[in-house]
Amino acid sequence: MKSSYGARLRQVAAQDRILPFIGVYDVFSATIAAQHFEALFASGFGFAASHYGLPDIGFIAWSDLVAFVHRVRSVLPAHHLLVDIDDGYGDPEVACHVVSLLERLGASGVVLEDQKRPRRCGHFEGKQILELDEFLAKLKRILAVREDLFVVARTDASDQDEVVRRVEAFAAAGADAVLADGLRNLETIRALKRRVSVPLAFNQIAGGNSPPCRLSELQALGASLVIYSTPCLFAAQAAVEDAMTALKENDGNLRAAPHCRIGVNECTALLNENLARRDMERSRSEVPATT
Repeated sequence: MKSSYGARLRQVAAQDRILPFIGVYDVFSATIAAQHFEALFASGFGFAASHYGLPDIGFIAWSDLVAFVHRVRSVLPAHHLLVDIDDGYGDPEVACHVVSLLERLGASGVVLEDQKRPRRCGHFEGKQILELDEFLAKLKRILAVREDLFVVARTDASDQDEVVRRVEAFAAAGADAVLADGLRNLETIRALKRRVSVPLAFNQIAGGNSPPCRLSELQALGASLVIYSTPCLFAAQAAVEDAMTALKENDGNLRAAPHCRIGVNECTALLNENLARRDMERSRSEVPATT
């Protein structure tokens, strides 16, 4: 029997190696990232920016995110796909509904945070967090409704003692992995590793609170999963800025653009690979079961 996406991720997370998740903001960026990495992250920051052109402060409609995950999975059937669901969109009933939909669509896992609204990026100041009992009630509801989905419980607490208290409670509740976001001191990872037996996740974002570091460093500290929330989004912002500047300064000459090695043929070739994967996966699902 074919393993579920959640089971596959759980098996990898239990191994003695570190797994990077690359944050993507649309299906095209996911397609490119998937050529280089085996695990993708549907980034809330990136999705809010690309889908709405707005900051990551709670504008995402769960139905939009579910549709996005469906599109990604339809062309990238083999990759691990972790999905940022913020606070579960408020109500526990909605959170459970979203989790059930995402699992049926092929998400490997979700990240659920303990912020309350109005929420904000985990590396910004002014975050407010739910009472621990309230978040645990939501987390346990999600764990009860999922079938095999991998669930990462994230805390946005800033006080060190509170971080430890919450991470221990998340692990005891049955979360598959735990994440303390916005850590300024990486030694906190080592301290948490001594307190819980479940895999530890770490979130990296350029310009964020946490110091930049290598995967080997994070693995030595005890991290198992590393989320890179926004490398594709920030690279796209820089590349588009450069391309528009070059086009304007060179009298509309496309060959002067800094990324002129990509043309219609190269782009279409990439998209045709998605089409082939989608059609192959569709044909497999349509094969009738034999007795």
